[in-house]
Amino acid sequence: MSTSSTSSIDTPGNDTSTGVSNDGDRPSTSSLDLGVIGNCSYSALIDKLGRIVWCCLPRFDGDPVFNALLDPGESGSLWSFELENFSHSEQWYEPNTAVLKTRLYDTLGQGVEITDFAPRFPSRGRFFRPQTLVRRVLPLNGAPRLRVLLRPRFDWGRELPKITRGSNHVRYVGTEMTLRLNTDAPISYLLDETAFVVSRPFNFLLGPDETLTGGIGDTARSFEQETVTYWRNWSRSLATPLEWQGA
Repeated sequence: MSTSSTSSIDTPGNDTSTGVSNDGDRPSTSSLDLGVIGNCSYSALIDKLGRIVWCCLPRFDGDPVFNALLDPGESGSLWSFELENFSHSEQWYEPNTAVLKTRLYDTLGQGVEITDFAPRFPSRGRFFRPQTLVRRVLPLNGAPRLRVLLRPRFDWGRELPKITRGSNHVRYVGTEMTLRLNTDAPISYLLDETAFVVSRPFNFLLGPDETLTGGIGDTARSFEQETVTYWRNWSRSLATPLEWQGA
C-alpha cells in the first residue's frame, strides 16, 4: 500500500490531500491509498489525513476496533486528529523505517505533524513489540487548533465501550476487551471532542489496560527512538536492488 501518488515517500512535501472540508466532516467514501504501521503483533492502516481507519486487536485476525475503512459513516470507528480550517496534508515514511509522518495544514499555513508507529525493538534479550499504538503530535508553526476523535468499537462494531477516566488516562471498557489511552493531552477536551491549541508536543499511547512505568512523554520519545533505530538496522541487512530503494 502506498502513501504517495509519486515515486518517493521519504521526504515531506511530495504528496498533498484535501480530502475533507474545512468544517472537519468525514469523507463520504474510503480510500485505499493508505499507510501501514505494525510490529509483527498487530498492524494499523492510516489514510492521508492521519486517520486510523483499520486496526484489529489484539492480533491481526482480532476484533477491528477501528473499522472506518469499511464503514466511513458515523457508525464506523476511527481515530483522527482534525485540524480547524483544514487545507491540505502531506505524508511520508521516516527513511528506512515503518514510522509514518503526516502533516496537516490549515488555511493560514499553521500546521501539526503526526508521528505514528508500532513500537518494536530489542529489550532484555528479546523483541519488545507491545499491542500499543503510539501517536505523537507536534506543532509546526502558529497556533493550530486540533480536535481529537477517538472512537473505538468492540465486537465487530456492535459494541460501544463504556468510558472511564483518570488524570492522565482514559479507559474504553468492553465486554471482552478494555483499552487504555495514556496521554498528556487535556483529557476533558479529548472526551468532549473539543478543539484545543497545540502549543507543545502531545503524546498518545493506546493499548492494553496497564499503567505506564515511566512518564508519558518520555516513554513515547524513547519508544520512537528505539523503533527508528531498530528499523534502520533491519533495513541495512536487506539486499534491495538500487532501482527499488526509492519506492
